[in-house]
Amino acid sequence: MEPAITTIDDLNTYLRAALQLEHATIPPYLTALYSLHPESNSDARHILRVVVVEEMLHLTLVANLMNAVGGKPDLTQAGFVPDYPVCLPDGERDFQVSLQPFCGGAVRTFLNIERPRQAPSHEARLVRRTRPARQLLAVRPADPAMQYYSIGEFYAEITHGVQYLHAKYADEGKALFIGDLARQVTSEYFYSGGGEAIPITDLSSAMAALSLIAEQGEGLGGGIFDGAGELAHYYRFEQLQRGQYYAKGDKPGQPSGPPLEIDWDAVYPVATDAKLANYPEGSQLHAAAREFNESYAGFLEFVTRAFNGRPELLLEAVWRMFRLRDDMNRLIRNPIPGVLGVHAGPTFELAR
Repeated sequence: MEPAITTIDDLNTYLRAALQLEHATIPPYLTALYSLHPESNSDARHILRVVVVEEMLHLTLVANLMNAVGGKPDLTQAGFVPDYPVCLPDGERDFQVSLQPFCGGAVRTFLNIERPRQAPSHEARLVRRTRPARQLLAVRPADPAMQYYSIGEFYAEITHGVQYLHAKYADEGKALFIGDLARQVTSEYFYSGGGEAIPITDLSSAMAALSLIAEQGEGLGGGIFDGAGELAHYYRFEQLQRGQYYAKGDKPGQPSGPPLEIDWDAVYPVATDAKLANYPEGSQLHAAAREFNESYAGFLEFVTRAFNGRPELLLEAVWRMFRLRDDMNRLIRNPIPGVLGVHAGPTFELAR
């Protein structure tokens, strides 16, 4: 069956959606991470921090693929940062991704995001959505009413499209991978600890990058560890739910490692899906929320420059991302005046 991606424009459309999808998980993970009280929940803090850095790696790999086929990654385009809550691929049951504090509900959402679900058939890989009012990520660009069954199915479509175009171009005596090698981010400029940035120059390296994203996120292929021996995101989050670490040789759903300690009360009660309008005009919280949004917009502009010919800038990117913590803490550690028991939170409302 002919894939949905049959032209280079189709591929770049899907890759732009992939950039948006990979980024969309970062604000919720950061909000949960910084809602944890200082000096508490070291296990949860470590898991969330590792996943955030690896999501940045996935973002980088998608950018490398875009550059490899002559595209232009752009994290500053209008609407790139979603309006939370947002709908991601969801399989058979609907769920939305919110900005919320670390809690059981947040962990369940993270598991839904990363769950390793394969459609029962080729035809079933697309799901018709019933919430048109919400922004949908990883939609089928040719038919925005349809959503992919899972993130894995979305990336499987991209994989099929790259393979199709490579063969098509080869038959026509042309090359698919024509991008400037100087725009590729290599491990020299980005290393996450859970995988290296893969420069994409041919079909083999493109497949390796796409495979890493799928394996590291969802643990596709039946194992809980990716090809580098690192625990996939789904199973990292499952440890939080089960209160126990996975060990080498464990099977899915059967962790046998040390206990994982969580203090569910050592968390700031951050407002879910806070908006700038929730903070009184002229108040310190309103100013802090506005300044955070400006800082985050600056961060995305910085990363865009790195992806467009300045890969050395990524040596600072992760550091800059976590430096945003100070701006987030100005919100997260302060109650909203007049709202009992609820603290402020970042809104991630950028110009649209």
